[in-house]
Amino acid sequence: MTGDPEHEKVVVARAAAAMVADGMTVALGSGSTVARVAEALGERGSRARFACASPATAAVATTAGLSLADDATTERYDLAIDGADEVAPDRWAIKGGGGAHTRERVLIAAADRFLCVVGADKLVERLGRAVPLELHAFALAATLRHLPGVVLREAPPTADGGVLADLPADLSDPAALAARLDATPGVVDHGLFSPALVRELLVAHGDRVEHLRD
Repeated sequence: MTGDPEHEKVVVARAAAAMVADGMTVALGSGSTVARVAEALGERGSRARFACASPATAAVATTAGLSLADDATTERYDLAIDGADEVAPDRWAIKGGGGAHTRERVLIAAADRFLCVVGADKLVERLGRAVPLELHAFALAATLRHLPGVVLREAPPTADGGVLADLPADLSDPAALAARLDATPGVVDHGLFSPALVRELLVAHGDRVEHLRD
């Protein structure tokens, strides 16, 4: 049983913000929970430097008074903080509801440590959401032939010009599906994040925060 999701976002965001030390270079993902993290960091007067996966996160971070790093020249990050749409017990996760999963994966891969921050409502027995995709706009019809059942979003292009879509799929073997999508020409990235990335979780259960680590 979970508490109020909006309250849990604030609770877990404050816990995540407390783990950011001055002088760090931190990658922030996107979405409403990450926006709460940026706000909490601003309240703390954080003197870390931040790269943001989406223009929306950058806007929130700037409003909060955070110092933005140059993502074009930063090679590594001390920490990446991002949310998830679903997390299964084996740590497979679905991300990308907000459409920034490609940039999120780039930042997470460049970080020494990834902290996934969620409310208890994001924990599921097994993944069940449609998998978010970012597709090349070039030869889109040809790409779609390899993705039966895919649904294009009524959304503007991503910050990098990609087309957003969602793929309802059998998620009984997420590793196999991720490998197939990785090998599909025209798929820029997908929203399946493996346990190798999702090794550390902060989970809000009401006012209590659980810290899970491998």
